Amino acid sequence: MNHRADFDSLLPPITFDRRSFIASMVAGGFALATHPVVAQTTITTDSEGLDAGIVEIDSDGFKLPAYFARPKTGENFPVVLVIQEIFGVHAYIQDVCRRLAKLGYLAVAPALHARQGDATQMTNVPQILSEIVSKVSDAQVMRDLDHTLAWAGKNKGNTQRAAITGFCWGGRTTWLYAAHNPNLKAGVAWYGNFMSSSAPNQPKRALDVLPELKVPVLGLYGEADSGIPMKDVEAARAALKAAGNTKSEIITYKEAPHAFHADYRPSYRKEAADDGWKRMQAWFKANGV
Repeated sequence: MNHRADFDSLLPPITFDRRSFIASMVAGGFALATHPVVAQTTITTDSEGLDAGIVEIDSDGFKLPAYFARPKTGENFPVVLVIQEIFGVHAYIQDVCRRLAKLGYLAVAPALHARQGDATQMTNVPQILSEIVSKVSDAQVMRDLDHTLAWAGKNKGNTQRAAITGFCWGGRTTWLYAAHNPNLKAGVAWYGNFMSSSAPNQPKRALDVLPELKVPVLGLYGEADSGIPMKDVEAARAALKAAGNTKSEIITYKEAPHAFHADYRPSYRKEAADDGWKRMQAWFKANGV
């Protein structure tokens, strides 16, 4: 799934205020669209023992903002690309990076919608979808992730031991990037939609790339997800089986809704989230990350 040839033609113009965008990432707030925030269950991971913060990554001449976290001492850390929900690289995604850094990884979450705008400042989901997400091409995302991985390799990361994980929109992206980059060791996709596609920017569904996977991917899905029905999950399992892919696997949680790992939202389900997190760690270790 090589989009290099048509990447330049799909790039929208740079129209955002970089200083304001980075300031919003530093603030680490939540998009208003995700309220109510469930403060009593929101997990906060400190930066003690870590190097963490905002960086800018050169991606085909564009300065791509990203949040990273890694252990303060050492080098040659295994790398995890952390892929955002539609709501941007806000406090939750940054916290996921710190959780992974505490486990010994260099975790980096690029702001993959940065060219189109800052979702953390928007007030409703339809606005985010129409004004930002619909304008983000898969070709752009694949190239930005390529450059993010290259940045990690120059900043104490070992790209020979690299993985990807993502949530919702980022879950779909995880499947796509695992097909795009066969050099990854593993992927973990949290409730990424298999069926959504909006050509020409997003010409393939995640379901379409499953036969192309050369990277073992673990899918984590909720059986009570109103946006991803179980028939879609079963279609994905069937596609993996038809392709002879015995290295990838999809796990489902009986009573879990969409976004069951998002501890700042009412959808959070601690039991499923904790089990998924443990499975992710085991998946990475089993595949050499």
